[in-house]
Amino acid sequence: MNAPFCVLSIAGSDSGGGAGIQSDLRTIRAIGGHGLTAITAVTAQDTERISAWRPVADTLIAAQIRSALGGFPVAAVKTGLLPGPGAVRTVALELSRGPSIPIVVDPVLSSSGGTRFISKEGVRLLRARLFPLASLITPNWPEAAELAGIPVGTHAQAEKAAHKLSAECRRPVLVKGGHSRGKVCRDCLATPDGGTVWLEGPRISTRNLHGTGCVLSAAIASWLGRGADLVGAVRLAQSFLQRALVRGRGLAWGPGRGPAFYGTR
Repeated sequence: MNAPFCVLSIAGSDSGGGAGIQSDLRTIRAIGGHGLTAITAVTAQDTERISAWRPVADTLIAAQIRSALGGFPVAAVKTGLLPGPGAVRTVALELSRGPSIPIVVDPVLSSSGGTRFISKEGVRLLRARLFPLASLITPNWPEAAELAGIPVGTHAQAEKAAHKLSAECRRPVLVKGGHSRGKVCRDCLATPDGGTVWLEGPRISTRNLHGTGCVLSAAIASWLGRGADLVGAVRLAQSFLQRALVRGRGLAWGPGRGPAFYGTR
């Protein structure tokens, strides 16, 4: 009998279902896996804003991770929202004790609406404790700018930030190009040996973009868990996200941004 293919998402809960744990579970399932969760925070949000949120206790985050890694055949891990220094320490410690499997770190610092989730000390610990465990780190342009300490407003600056982070953390870094302009979306993958791979795809015109980073990172983790190499996993994840955006772009969810992926691809 074949073992089920499991991916653990360590992330926040989105009450609107467009991002975080809910989005990750849909993505993992669509790629053929079974999603496990360690919920780090609970948010109340609609298509326009986050109206309230609360972190989950570090002890409970740790217990969820231990239950998942100890009781299921986990093939890969994805991390998202980590609400503070204690959560970062906890997640890094538990993952360092776990099996040697791919870990995709999506460094969620703030929501797209501006809600800040993590302090400067939390960011420092991300770099010091969690990034060294990662198979891939996936910041967007604003996150890359803060993490690298340099402005990121062009593709050249995105490439510079990607290499700066990769060299400092000694891990591959994918700086996502969703904040750029133009008909093509370009993501920059930098590796510690100085290598650069640009991965391009058509920019999908849609207002339903909530959770794109979550979908992409969860999809990359899923494909890595299925055995794809790093560049192959990123390409497959990009294609998955593009199809999801195309299928969902005509849906009217509300006055703001709807989910990037709601269950078809």
